[in-house]
Amino acid sequence: MPGKQLTGIHIIAGLAILLTVATVKQTRSMPHLENKMILTAPGDTTLKNNAGKFLEDLMKEYPQYFEQVLKHWREWNVQILYTRVDRDSKGNPELQTFPFHVDPARYFYPASTVKLPVVLLALQRLNELKDNGIDKNTTMITERETAGQSAVYNDPTTPDGRPTIAHYIKKILMVSDNDAFNRLYEFLGQGYINAELHKRGYSDVQILHRLSIALSEDENRQTNPIQFMGPDHKVLYTQRGQWNKQQYAPRNDLLGLGYYSGEKLVNSPMDFSRKNRISLPDLHEILLSLVFPNKVPANKRFNITEDDRLFVLRYMSQLPTESMYPPYKADTLNYWPAYGKFLLYGAQKGPIPGNIRIFSKEGDAYGQMVDVAYVADLTNKIEFFLSAAIYCNSDGILNDDKYDYETIGLPFLKHLGRVIYNMELKRERKIRPDLSPFVFEYDK
Repeated sequence: MPGKQLTGIHIIAGLAILLTVATVKQTRSMPHLENKMILTAPGDTTLKNNAGKFLEDLMKEYPQYFEQVLKHWREWNVQILYTRVDRDSKGNPELQTFPFHVDPARYFYPASTVKLPVVLLALQRLNELKDNGIDKNTTMITERETAGQSAVYNDPTTPDGRPTIAHYIKKILMVSDNDAFNRLYEFLGQGYINAELHKRGYSDVQILHRLSIALSEDENRQTNPIQFMGPDHKVLYTQRGQWNKQQYAPRNDLLGLGYYSGEKLVNSPMDFSRKNRISLPDLHEILLSLVFPNKVPANKRFNITEDDRLFVLRYMSQLPTESMYPPYKADTLNYWPAYGKFLLYGAQKGPIPGNIRIFSKEGDAYGQMVDVAYVADLTNKIEFFLSAAIYCNSDGILNDDKYDYETIGLPFLKHLGRVIYNMELKRERKIRPDLSPFVFEYDK
């Protein structure tokens, strides 16, 4: 992803082309999986009464994929949430969630997953400002007033060169663009982001900084002046630069055995107490609130319109190879079909099935990999939520650019997604879902 620490996966195009699946008594060969999403499962898996054991028992059936994960889950800080979706006679979703060692107090660096709530808050903030005649397609000019800030007057990836909230959101959701996230962070301000998330019950969240820019704590508290302009270049709304004075709950979030500061190795854990924080349950619930708003208490939903909600879902599921603006489809070397779809696809770069749409937000940095996804198979009429986090840093050293993304993180997320998908394919349902609300027209 641009500006992120995932350079290694760009050369792993052939990872796991041929897989094996174990039965209880023997191991069997697997079909080629580049264009297929079927795993041969060891019989139907039935639900256990203890929801907390369900995923553990399931992974034990596939030791060739998960033996090391189950052995090292604590040091790898593996956390998983799987939500099963059934439908009642009226098509309303009924949800049942199964956790694996989920603990909001156990810190992991959330990387780019923080972009999802910021996208929703940006749309909410625009709705609050709609009386000024602005919306997500209005030209947004970002000014600069300190040395650490940068200005934006045009965007060459749009058809007409205008920078807009809508286009920033597209770039965030399709390829996890860090600069686009920073522009939304600057529009909202640190204070608004955290106050609104805390108001919705996400009280442990702290989103404190831009991404891929080395700024001090104070520089991240300060955000740029913003102007929205109409088609006649008339200024519709002006927002002064903001300074967030709010102090947040102290933290003691330490990771690793050591870290590099410049060229120097510091032999002590790295302090993440001033870096972004959001738990897997909060990310999972935020996605639930987007896909099925009525399944989340009203006070936890974001104040966005139905058009906004569908806009986000569209670009969460659109593949880079389906995008003309931004022109990702013209750069398949850097943006392949499954780019950023860690669950189910891992490092796979080849063609992927057109019937499966994944509405997700992933993140990776400092050896951490996270993916939060709603998966819909439009042909087989299955759907489920799956969120997972894993720390891939066997040497314990941060900032050395030596992480185990290719050998631990990506294979784990790919296998986890496929095992759950295959189980869902086999699971009996009384009522198949109508997934037409999740069918979108994408760029040609």
